[in-house]
Amino acid sequence: MRRAVFAVPAALALLAVSACGAPSENNTEAAEGEEPLVVGATAVPAGDILRFVESELAAEAGLSLEIHEYSDYIAPNAALAEGQLDVNLYQHEPFLLEYNEGNDTDLVAVEQIYLPPLGLYSKSVDDIADLAEGSEVALPNDPTNEFRALLLLEEGGLITLAEGVDEATFSLSDIEENPRDLDFREVEAAQLPRSLDDVDAAIVNNNYAQEAGLDFENDSILLEEFEGNPYVNILASRADNTDDPRVEVLIDLLTSPDTVRFIEETYEGSVIPATAG
Repeated sequence: MRRAVFAVPAALALLAVSACGAPSENNTEAAEGEEPLVVGATAVPAGDILRFVESELAAEAGLSLEIHEYSDYIAPNAALAEGQLDVNLYQHEPFLLEYNEGNDTDLVAVEQIYLPPLGLYSKSVDDIADLAEGSEVALPNDPTNEFRALLLLEEGGLITLAEGVDEATFSLSDIEENPRDLDFREVEAAQLPRSLDDVDAAIVNNNYAQEAGLDFENDSILLEEFEGNPYVNILASRADNTDDPRVEVLIDLLTSPDTVRFIEETYEGSVIPATAG
């Protein structure tokens, strides 16, 4: 199989990435004796990464974590905004900004943690060149990830978007050129892996691809890469608790060499630590 890998244009500025390192002495001291930091996450990879931090690093840093897992992309932000969570880890900043605008919330991106590359997967072809005319391609139906999916397809040479197309107002009618006459089906993100039985290819969010057991190397035919990518997943908090010392300790642990090594060894390139960029 020949897998194509393309960078998505950087439409939004990336957050500054902290240098790897152990938790600072001040942060560690501030965290000791505090209530558990309540963190929301999707199961893979965010939940896995947080459980590693909890089991291997948190106690020594004086941090107690309480991890809540979610199966969708809306509930973790609602819970954060309502104060049920202190922070969450599962989304990229464009999705967060879209959520704030639509829900009148003040959630804040506090640190980049990892990139889960968006991929085009197929059970019927091994190369994007083999997608036949009229092939049916499933896309995530939430606006931010659908726009991201279209950018990936454009970078892969499968479509051309209209000049100046904007994430806030785009629609499928903004596909200006579609030389293979691909037929697009909009599907709820969690259902995209299942849709592969019914379509020729599907763009699947990384966490759902991993949960469904899709093979990063053998099932993907087009992938994002890190450089210039605005869709790095972030640790998010409310505006009123960004200075919580426990949050600072968690950031230190999530970007530490131990966690970077865990991500690299566990996911073997299917999840990329932000510090790798």
